[in-house]
Amino acid sequence: MVNPVTGGYYIEDLEIGMEESFVKEVTEELIIAFAEISGDTNPVHLDEEYAKTTRFKGRIAHGLLTAGFISTVLGTKLPGPGSIYLHQDLVFRAPVRIGDVVHSSVKVEKINFHRRVVTLSCKCTVNNRVVIGGEAVMMVPPREA
Repeated sequence: MVNPVTGGYYIEDLEIGMEESFVKEVTEELIIAFAEISGDTNPVHLDEEYAKTTRFKGRIAHGLLTAGFISTVLGTKLPGPGSIYLHQDLVFRAPVRIGDVVHSSVKVEKINFHRRVVTLSCKCTVNNRVVIGGEAVMMVPPREA
């Protein structure tokens, strides 16, 4: 049952193995907007000539821009609105570039009903290649009695 007010799940309604996802193309505009919002103006993200001199041989998206797509799934789908981030571990495995389509997904791995906490595996892929992997821990509201 989904919370009719927030649209998120109640802790009692989560099950091991539940999954949700979000797909987003990385664009020039997203990278520029993220640089403006975050203040991260590292030239590897914004300057093609500089980025060509790096190990990436061209511009790459901010890692946390891509990781933000995981937050989209957690905050809007599973467990969804009403849940609160407690912890996030991320491993950045490969760069994301302008034009890449990122598939972000989360899967319920553990549920502690007593503490109202759920642990979810998280990943972002581009062309079936994992670019970010990790785990999130979220506090999820209970259904009111």
